[in-house]
Amino acid sequence: MNPTSPTLRVCALYPDLMNIYADRGNLLMLERRCSWRGIGFELSGAGVGDELTGEEADLYYIGGGQDRDQALCAEDLADAKRASMHAAVDRGAVVLAVCGGYQLLGHEYELGEHTLPGVGLIDIHTVRGDGKRLIGNVAIETNLPGVGPHTLAGFENHGGRTHLGPAATPLGRVLRGHGNNGVDGHEGVINGNVIGTYLHGPLLPKNTWLADWLIATALASAASSPAVELEPLDDQLEDLAHLDACKAAGL
Repeated sequence: MNPTSPTLRVCALYPDLMNIYADRGNLLMLERRCSWRGIGFELSGAGVGDELTGEEADLYYIGGGQDRDQALCAEDLADAKRASMHAAVDRGAVVLAVCGGYQLLGHEYELGEHTLPGVGLIDIHTVRGDGKRLIGNVAIETNLPGVGPHTLAGFENHGGRTHLGPAATPLGRVLRGHGNNGVDGHEGVINGNVIGTYLHGPLLPKNTWLADWLIATALASAASSPAVELEPLDDQLEDLAHLDACKAAGL
């Protein structure tokens, strides 16, 4: 690695509890795509009870978890890490939250008589639905800043129904699958550099363009630069994985 090359600092929130659905593959994909370009990569973790400053990373990641583990993380995230996460976002850090992590980014997650607190980074609320879980392959159409229209493909498996408030912008329009709640045709949310989504399986190896958007956006923010241009990679295998994910969703 060139000593003058930038380093992407990533913090995984609750990596021991919020790590199902092969979500660790997202972190591995970020590390590999940085390594192949000669970009440094530093990974840290913050679990329940660990201090968070809001300055330790350029990109914060939180995956999905079982109900009991998600409840433990929700209390810690809202009580002990709320101010730090808001400070990180205010300075331009990137946040990627998947499935259960996505649900915790909003105001609350209602589970019948019990409600999990959210960290309040995005204007959403989630309610555990009375009907069947929303499960299956999914594809959405997105239009992220700087990259234009793209398709995201993955897998969803969630009992919660997420509803966007007036200050929230959906990550994309559902082409196949259920999305946030199976009704409004939206999937995920984007608020500045904060992205929440139900797509996993994992998400980034199937959608390398999003991995690159996250890396470039985080590095640009860290360097106070309007943009960072990443070196192109040979993505033949990755493109095939994306096509297979799209076909599995019915595209």
